[in-house]
Amino acid sequence: MTLSRISLALVLALVLVVAVLAAAPARLLHLVLPGEQVVMQGLSGTLWNGRASRCLLRLPPGYLHLGAVEWSLQPLSLLALAPRVQLSSRWGQQRVNGELVFRGATDLDVRELQLSVAADLVRQFAPLAVDGALDVDIGELLLRDGLPHAGQGRLVWQNAGFLSPRGRVPLGSFAVDFSQQPGAALQGEVITLAGPLQADGAVELQGRRYRIDLLLDSEYAMDDQLRQALSLMARPQGDAYRIELDAEF
Repeated sequence: MTLSRISLALVLALVLVVAVLAAAPARLLHLVLPGEQVVMQGLSGTLWNGRASRCLLRLPPGYLHLGAVEWSLQPLSLLALAPRVQLSSRWGQQRVNGELVFRGATDLDVRELQLSVAADLVRQFAPLAVDGALDVDIGELLLRDGLPHAGQGRLVWQNAGFLSPRGRVPLGSFAVDFSQQPGAALQGEVITLAGPLQADGAVELQGRRYRIDLLLDSEYAMDDQLRQALSLMARPQGDAYRIELDAEF
C-alpha cells in the first residue's frame, strides 16, 4: 500500500469516527455526566445537542427539579475530563439558563446562571410559610465537595409574603449580594428593595456552618401572626427583631 493510500485510509477512518460521534444518541450522556449529581429521563436528540423530558440536579440542600431540559455539550471539554454543558430548562413558571462544568462527583462549576423559581421551593428545604418569586443571577459559583468554594452573584426575593393562618402578609422585596474568594467564607449582604418590612444584615457560609445576622423592622405595626413566627427565631430589639443564627446544615 502506497503512502497516499495509507493517508486516504486514515482520513476516511477519521471521517467515519467523526460521523459516528456526531450521531451519538443522547442516552450516552449517562456515561459522561456523574449520576450522583444529575438525573435525566426521557432523553432524545444527540449527545452534543439533546433534550430530556425530566431532569433533577443535586444541590447541597437536596434535589432541584429542572423539568424539561435542552442542552449543548462542548466536545473538546471531554478531552479535559470536565464536561461543559450549556443548558436551558422550563418547569411551570420556573426557568433556568446557564453553563455547568462537571469536574467530578461532587465538584461543579456554575457560570452565567439565571434562575427564576417560586419562593415556595424553599419549603422543600426549610419549614417556612413564604411565597413570592426568587430570581438568582450567578456570574460564577464553584462547588467543591458539594459546597461553595468561590464565586459571586445576587439573589432577589420579589413580592415576598408570609402565609399566616389569617391570610397572606405582604413583606416586600429583598436582595442578597454575595461573593466568595477561593477557599474563604461566602459573604452576603442583605438589603431591602421595597415594601413595608425592612431587612438589613449579613449572612456567611463557611463549609457547612452558616451565620445570619438580620435586623427586621417595619414601617407599620407588624401582623400578630408574623410577630409570633419571628419570636420563634428572633429576639425583640425595640420595635424590631434581630435574627442571629450560628449553626450547621
